Amino acid sequence: MRKSLFFLLSLFFLTLLTSEARVYKGQKEYIRKCKKCHDHGQEIAKSRKKRSWKKMMKSKGELLAKIHLKSRKAKHSWKYFKSSRYKKKSKHLRDFFLEYAKDSGNVPACD
Repeated sequence: MRKSLFFLLSLFFLTLLTSEARVYKGQKEYIRKCKKCHDHGQEIAKSRKKRSWKKMMKSKGELLAKIHLKSRKAKHSWKYFKSSRYKKKSKHLRDFFLEYAKDSGNVPACD
């Protein structure tokens, strides 16, 4: 009984810590690649709800990449959105966007 309880609790905390790490990694990626154009992340908090971010970040962020690749204003970011790095980091960006979505109640501090 005690072993199974200990196992379940450790699994729960491991899951909790892993999800927090992904949000942090997404925030780091946002600061490196997105902050230049989108400022301090406040735009994210105001722009979309969780449902919208989930849709946009489906399939390794394909829709977000398409939006940027179609925009002439985002021409300097095209190389990033075509790269394997973006596809690799998109899951972390997704977690970051969901954490700080309009309807989450959280406000990012991307300094």
